[in-house]
Amino acid sequence: MAQAYVQVTTTTDSRAEAAELAKAAVAERLAACAQLVGPIASTYWWEGEIESAEEWMVVFKTTADRFDELASLISEEHSYDTPEIIATPVVAGSMDYLAWMSEQTEPAEMDEAVDDAAVD
Repeated sequence: MAQAYVQVTTTTDSRAEAAELAKAAVAERLAACAQLVGPIASTYWWEGEIESAEEWMVVFKTTADRFDELASLISEEHSYDTPEIIATPVVAGSMDYLAWMSEQTEPAEMDEAVDDAAVD
């Protein structure tokens, strides 16, 4: 079966938090890339009221099989009570870029196993 890919988005109220989430996801190899977009203007319902806020969006590029771990990281590290965590399937893309995404999101223990095998 072919590898499936997703873009995962979240928003936060500061560039600093967006950057921290991006760096954590990439460092843990839960995303090959994370892009910050903002500031953006958001309007939404919260606790029975219409709210408006300036936010920063993070777009994570990852494989579908890393989504659950990425969603857990976002939930644990995010300052919002109910953070946006939305995955959008990637239906097509450059084969080179998709292969790079797969390579960059291999779990760290896979990197170590490859390194160990190269030494033997």
